[in-house]
Amino acid sequence: MPSTTTVPQKLTTVDQYKTFLDKYDTFLLDCDGVLWHGSHVLDGILDTVKFLRENGKQLVFVTNNSTLSRKNYVKKFEKLGIHASEKDIFSSSFATAVYLRNILNFPKDKRVFVIGESGIVDELKEVGIETCGASDTGVVMAHGDFGSIEQDPTIGAVVCGFDININYRKLAKAFTYLNNKEQNAHFILTNDDSTFPAPNGVFPGTGSLCQPLVAALKRQPMVMGKPNQPMLDCFFSNYHTDPARTCMVGDRLDTDIAFGANGNIATLMVLTGVSTEEEAVDPNQPIKPSYIIESFGEFAKVGQE
Repeated sequence: MPSTTTVPQKLTTVDQYKTFLDKYDTFLLDCDGVLWHGSHVLDGILDTVKFLRENGKQLVFVTNNSTLSRKNYVKKFEKLGIHASEKDIFSSSFATAVYLRNILNFPKDKRVFVIGESGIVDELKEVGIETCGASDTGVVMAHGDFGSIEQDPTIGAVVCGFDININYRKLAKAFTYLNNKEQNAHFILTNDDSTFPAPNGVFPGTGSLCQPLVAALKRQPMVMGKPNQPMLDCFFSNYHTDPARTCMVGDRLDTDIAFGANGNIATLMVLTGVSTEEEAVDPNQPIKPSYIIESFGEFAKVGQE
């Protein structure tokens, strides 16, 4: 297992980049903070992706972002100039759908109430699971409206992901379904990232948005995304890679780097996202990357020689 306590190696020269790339055949790439910020592709990324693929490297895009389905991620990748197929993309929304269908054998007569966006809805629909709730946007709730929120026996699970239109009505409905012990609905979180990176800073993420439910229910959800075991199980059941020749690339210690460590693979932390180099080398930091680099786009320099 890659060490989580030794001091990570900082890659700073082209020779170090070459030596590093020679060690690995498969790269699991986080997206936000590694490849792009919002709709802005980071410098050198397009050339790096092209160079790695031309040299036979397998790239799998592993993201906790649940807002897009794999089909729509393909469209986003293409719009940003990065070629990708659905099989190249492994998202928390896809893992959630796989988990509900294959692991929980979700009943066909039940629905999933979604706090989230189209990515979750689309992936659940793809495996034949009906949803509701995600379209409840822009709803203004008055104090006299509580009587309209009732139990719904068709709800078999509540799935929470990032939801830019989250509102009290959604939370109240989700709480009502989950608080019914006879209904015994599954409580699933696509990921528990407390924040996410954007071009002008970091903002509250899915892990922060779900806290009202966690506090009110006094119940912890099943968390799908990195670094948790369900995501690992779903990944290794869908991709057959040699762990010794695989490296996880990410910008967060608590998700990306921990995910790689939990999966017994090497890790590379980039400094273009959430976690800082100071945090990564802190002696009190329990999770450390195997390597650190300023940006994943730096590897383009190898192809330019």
